[in-house]
Amino acid sequence: MADISYKLKTIHNKILAASAVRSLEDQCIQPHLIAVSKHQPIEAIITAYEVGQRHFGENYINELSKKANSNKILEKCLDIKWHLIGHVQTNNINKLLKVPNLDVIETVNSEKIAIALNNAWEKFRKIENSKLKIMIQVNTSKELAKSGCDINNVSSVVKYILDKCPCLQFLGLMTIGKFGYDLSKGPNPDFLTLKKCKDKICDELSIHPRHVKLSMGMSADFEHAIEIGSSYIRVGTAIFGERPATTTN
Repeated sequence: MADISYKLKTIHNKILAASAVRSLEDQCIQPHLIAVSKHQPIEAIITAYEVGQRHFGENYINELSKKANSNKILEKCLDIKWHLIGHVQTNNINKLLKVPNLDVIETVNSEKIAIALNNAWEKFRKIENSKLKIMIQVNTSKELAKSGCDINNVSSVVKYILDKCPCLQFLGLMTIGKFGYDLSKGPNPDFLTLKKCKDKICDELSIHPRHVKLSMGMSADFEHAIEIGSSYIRVGTAIFGERPATTTN
């Protein structure tokens, strides 16, 4: 637990260095670190929170709900911000929206999920007229095993959300990308594809680029993702170390 603070400081220094070498158009972007706490103990989350970390990401709704509702988290992490970075299914939306301090759902991948979240949020929102922040997950690597919207359908899904989902606030686009890409071969094509998707929806839907965030980059490549223009980076093992063995799902 003791070296979580040191690792977070190291990562923040790397974020600053990577931000400094971005293109001029991306200089205005302030990258946010999401500490991926999947399978990590509550004590590790509290340790990271106590040294200033606020955004945390979980992959599984059951695990997210259990952690967010734990007495220790509720008592010691009053303004924690939870991001769901795993798959959403319509049959567990109610459980998801009950999560205390839910901040962003990054993995909306279809109009079906979007409208289900929109309709359910009416019942669960804590503040009148508040909107649920969401991102569209894009399958930039086109791998069948990965969830995400097809790159050719991104504009139509975003337009649907803007036109038909008044309870949702569209933040931007997210990708996982192909694991293990060798950066010596050049820029990550999944990151470049996500940025092209952003450019396309901004052009077709008349959205200012500053209003579309990108969530990409993990422990092995977050610096590169920031250089490409990422707004959110999702870092787990570089903060907490290897995940403990668990059967959580």
